Amino acid sequence: MKIFTFLLFSLFLFGCSTPKKQVDLLVINAKVYTVNSAFDVANSFAVSNGKIVEVGKAEELQLKYNPFELLDAEGKTIVPGLIDAHAHLFGFGLGLQDVDLVGTISKAEVLQKLADFEKGRNSEFIHGRGWDQNDWDQKEFPTKEDLDALFPDTPVALSRIDGHALWVNSKALELAGVTASTKMSGGEVVLKDGEPSGILIDAPTALVYNIMPGISGKTMIAALLDAEKICVDLGLTTVNDAGLDREIIELIDSLQQAGTMKLKVYAMVSNSPENLDYYLNKGIITTDRLTVRSVKVYGDGALGSRGAALRAPYSDHAGHFGAMSTESTELESLALRIAQAGYQMNTHAIGDSANISVLRAYQKALTGKKDSRWKIEHAQIISAIDFDKFSDNIIPSVQPTHATSDMYWAEDRLGSERIQGAYAYKTLLNKAGVIALGTDFPVEKVNPMHTFYAAVARKDLNHYPEGGYHKEEALTREETLKGMTIWAAYSNFEENEKGSIETGKAADFVLLEKDIMNCPEDEIPNIQVVATYINGEKVK
Repeated sequence: MKIFTFLLFSLFLFGCSTPKKQVDLLVINAKVYTVNSAFDVANSFAVSNGKIVEVGKAEELQLKYNPFELLDAEGKTIVPGLIDAHAHLFGFGLGLQDVDLVGTISKAEVLQKLADFEKGRNSEFIHGRGWDQNDWDQKEFPTKEDLDALFPDTPVALSRIDGHALWVNSKALELAGVTASTKMSGGEVVLKDGEPSGILIDAPTALVYNIMPGISGKTMIAALLDAEKICVDLGLTTVNDAGLDREIIELIDSLQQAGTMKLKVYAMVSNSPENLDYYLNKGIITTDRLTVRSVKVYGDGALGSRGAALRAPYSDHAGHFGAMSTESTELESLALRIAQAGYQMNTHAIGDSANISVLRAYQKALTGKKDSRWKIEHAQIISAIDFDKFSDNIIPSVQPTHATSDMYWAEDRLGSERIQGAYAYKTLLNKAGVIALGTDFPVEKVNPMHTFYAAVARKDLNHYPEGGYHKEEALTREETLKGMTIWAAYSNFEENEKGSIETGKAADFVLLEKDIMNCPEDEIPNIQVVATYINGEKVK
């Protein structure tokens, strides 16, 4: 009787036991920084159909789920997929097809790279990007004569590292119709001895870009895919591209839909009449990898080329204030139009004059609107009285490596008083409550570990300066990780889909070789990405 009762009880238990649920992936033995509201740390999570289905303890999830694939992280760190909140993905990819001048330390090195690149090519038009006269012993702008000596008959256009100045030869000036009398608002044709020197700043650069040969479809695809590989290898799962035309946005969508491109893109529409007429009438576009709901506008130029619009003259250039790329009245009319369409406005603003002009336009357009999440891209130099205008509705989108790249010369441009309101990331966070972090690549390097290090240490890759550059404006590691994940996602209206490792969100995550939240600070820039997953698929 006892044996019969035991057998019945055993059969009852067996019949009532719940079979394991099938999932695509189970991650175990990890240190998972979930970046949820409590900033919890877990050690396991399950993934199915590209989504996270549960986060918890490995011993419990292993009893509950039967995975097609088991990922044993062996104690390594996992963070949510990293988001670059401001970059130029397509521009970076195109640069990979041209002469790479990033990191050159002299004019002579630039010229040598050009000569080496052109050997045997017989190019119709030579284009390169990445020079920075601030990194040379002779910090003056170069001139057309240097290029003319090498290429008297082939047009040459070399974009400065910030993309706001072109160094061109005489042939390019001739074909573009640029003369000493060429005047354009929002920029400058730099003269020498009464003639164009070969340096064009901001607006006049368009005259040269307009005469460049068109880019083939094959080159466009190669640019996007080459850039994507570098991004995912470094742990990026979403990139905000700060300014794209319709043709490129639609190409990205087609590559994603075909499964050729895995990287997610938050596309800011370039501010042109054709783009605005199309997208503002079409409305918001979202897929599981592409979002189009914002317009990129330029408020002014860059500090490095003295194009940033300042309230008072440059400290190292008497009487020079920089220039607005988009005047205040146009900013206001644009803002009203974009707001009426339900789109987000993301405006490049470097100088304190540009920032206040943009802030005023935003405040006027957003009256009565509480969840617009408009962004000021860079928010680089802010007057003390203007910080209070930032909020979770007017969000600072900044690039920490700009501070550590510019620190060698920024105070020369601004003086000791204005520099206190520059690269002020902690102050901006305290005022806005959120901050989105990016790189502005290819202006800076793509690697998000450099972003993390610059934000928390305020040092360059040589670990300089010893105490950190204006260390009072450093972010904590938790704030930095949020700025590269959940806050960046929030700034994109995507916090419910990505930015943390939580049930129901996309399985975008990165496996790191070291614990970025606890390792020695100076080790952060060299942390390697072991694996990158997008929608539960391993892409690195």
